[in-house]
Amino acid sequence: MESAERRITRRTFLDYLLGAGLLGLAGIVLYPLTRYLIPPKVTEVTGGSVIAAKVGELAPNSGKIFPFGGKPAILINTPDGQLRAFTAVCTHLACTVQYRPDLAHIWCACHDGHYDLRGQVISGPPPRPLEEYQVTVKGDNIIVSRKG
Repeated sequence: MESAERRITRRTFLDYLLGAGLLGLAGIVLYPLTRYLIPPKVTEVTGGSVIAAKVGELAPNSGKIFPFGGKPAILINTPDGQLRAFTAVCTHLACTVQYRPDLAHIWCACHDGHYDLRGQVISGPPPRPLEEYQVTVKGDNIIVSRKG
């Protein structure tokens, strides 16, 4: 008689299955939402510097994205041969900017923001200029560091 009491009915099994499915759905929805609301800690370069490129790696009128701390940065070799570096994070919605050789300035593809070669806003929605970094050449290395 005990074996008949221990049997799980079809309805109970379906209730467990539905509950497990709802619990899984809640996890699928809540995990990314929690990760978005509470982003992970990112280490930031405080006073350090990084080797962004080698001398001769960038042709005139070209750019290169490189990691600087926990964020991307951009190194630009201007059409007249000057090296300039900026944060590659757009000041509008934090998209990654890129160098456009056809326009000879920095461009954000997200909302068509344009910056000149000094990081100043030319047009579009960005509210502030890009943060500029200091560029030094030591030997074969192009070193980028924070200003000041």
